[in-house]
Amino acid sequence: MTQSAAMDGAEKAQMPKQIPYIIANEGCERFSFYGMRNILTPFLITSLLLSMPEELRKGMAKEVFHTFVIGVYFFPLLGGWLADRFFGKYNTVLWLSLVYCCGHACLAIFENNRNGFYTGLFLIALGSGGIKPLVTSFVGDQFDQSNRSLAQKVFDGFYWIINFGSFFASLLMPFFLKEFGASIAFGIPGVLMLIATIIFWSGRTKYIHVPPAPRDPHSFLNVVRTALTTNVPGQARSGYFMAVAGVLLAIGSMFLIPKVGIVAALCLALVLVLGFGGMGAWMQLERARGIHPDAAVDGVRSVLRILVVFALVTPFWSLFDQKASTWVLQADQMTKPSWFQSAQMQALNPLLVMLLIPFNNIVLYPLLKRNGVELTALRRMGAGIAFSGLAWIVVGFMQLAIDGGNALEITWQILPYALLTFGEVLVSTTGLEFAYSQAPLAMKGVIMSFWNLSVTIGNLWVLLANSSVKSAAVTEQIKATGMSVTAFQMFFFAGFALFAAFLFALYARGYTMQNNYRQAK
Repeated sequence: MTQSAAMDGAEKAQMPKQIPYIIANEGCERFSFYGMRNILTPFLITSLLLSMPEELRKGMAKEVFHTFVIGVYFFPLLGGWLADRFFGKYNTVLWLSLVYCCGHACLAIFENNRNGFYTGLFLIALGSGGIKPLVTSFVGDQFDQSNRSLAQKVFDGFYWIINFGSFFASLLMPFFLKEFGASIAFGIPGVLMLIATIIFWSGRTKYIHVPPAPRDPHSFLNVVRTALTTNVPGQARSGYFMAVAGVLLAIGSMFLIPKVGIVAALCLALVLVLGFGGMGAWMQLERARGIHPDAAVDGVRSVLRILVVFALVTPFWSLFDQKASTWVLQADQMTKPSWFQSAQMQALNPLLVMLLIPFNNIVLYPLLKRNGVELTALRRMGAGIAFSGLAWIVVGFMQLAIDGGNALEITWQILPYALLTFGEVLVSTTGLEFAYSQAPLAMKGVIMSFWNLSVTIGNLWVLLANSSVKSAAVTEQIKATGMSVTAFQMFFFAGFALFAAFLFALYARGYTMQNNYRQAK
């Protein structure tokens, strides 16, 4: 196809008419999710955990919050697997949305009962996490090669509506919690989730339904299993022993349960199995050729390369999700009007996202392109990770000022929010389309699940860091620096992100982009 023909095709591409149903569903669902998520830490501190000693309450609230987030971004693995192998994306999203609604009901009913409330958090994590990769990949399914040029715009719009819902939830729900109590504050997001489910169901006859892939003898896991277990005479089995080492280390991580908790220990075990198993499969992947088609083996190698990208993004999420925990707790120490709640500061994030997405697409990216700077997907993501590190350097210095007895206005948090949000736009909006476009056709749901799993691992780093500072020896070493534990952790996470951005840039230089959209009919 000539360049002019390609341009004519792009101009004639039609936006799928079913997209508004998915976008409207996502806007309501995101209001629902962020409405409860952004008041979770304040509610835990001021209500559910009041029976705990005050000095332990904030730490426990952060632990509950990040454990919940880990669950939200772990269950995409289950949702992606069910959709890709059994029920399809539409049915899986619809059924898990009903589970999601039940979770909200539990939060509203059991505001004074820990077991009931935690059950609600589990159901929301299952429902929200289970549908998370599917709605995104379901959007991608509505496009083909004839109109894929519109997909990035829709993914940007998709992310814009997410933040539209998040903005009003972040602004209003802390007020409702304070004025009307937990039942109303947690009940309103439940009603929005029910509306979201109804909207999604209403478009059922208009969607493109990509059926679940049949059981494949040359699937990703089968190829990996063959590569690891095939013994070639005269060749070492380094990859196999690498994978075995990962399994043994994963088993050993169970001994950390008393220190870090069962959720963090299980997530660490998963990371060890994936990391060592992936490296082992890469080392011996050529052994699968001849047993499996070349296309299947090359597809596995492509997926493993994608997973390295996802792994390098995990430090970004460890910084980003703490705006709803660590940054809210810092805001509690800052001066502000009596009517303003610390959690309301989070509304600045989605507001900035809604402004930055059109600004980047209309002004920044074209301007850079005219000046010879091409911001590829991977360059955007690497820069986004770096900006998150800069944001945490700023909050670190703010914490030093607070610890030194200086009264800081809460408006000082605007700068780190701006830096973190700019990084989020570069990472998240780009990452959604990157994950879908790079995934082999038979693994769209699972690859999107791995993208969400990167958020789980990011929050795992937070739990492990918080657990490490509970050690008296570590605390004494931090005090020797002259900083508080909170300030030290802020600078630690900043350095963590900047180092990850450096590694990301090195890896991105050798990555070959793929085009895995389905063919036009």
